[in-house]
Amino acid sequence: MPLIAWLVFVLAAVLEVGGDALIRRGLRSGGLLLIVAGFGVLGFYGLTVNMVRWDFSKLLGVYVGVFALVSVLAGRFIFREDIANPTWLGLLLIMAGGLVIQFGGR
Repeated sequence: MPLIAWLVFVLAAVLEVGGDALIRRGLRSGGLLLIVAGFGVLGFYGLTVNMVRWDFSKLLGVYVGVFALVSVLAGRFIFREDIANPTWLGLLLIMAGGLVIQFGGR
């Protein structure tokens, strides 16, 4: 898989996590502007992830692994959450599934 595809996936995951975080913050604080900004960021995520020209099922199957990793790391380091061991295990399983989709052949 080309390095550019990995970079696109990481950027898309950061946009998706960021958009979700903006919406979450807006819903909890009553900030309609944050919710609207979150919608905009999520729209950019959709454009970004689809820049990789793969079959849709492979594209999103592999991306889910990257998204899961960025999500858990954001929870841990940005939102200061304590991540439970079963969550780490689930993350590993999701990432393993993405690797199977990417490298498993036809």
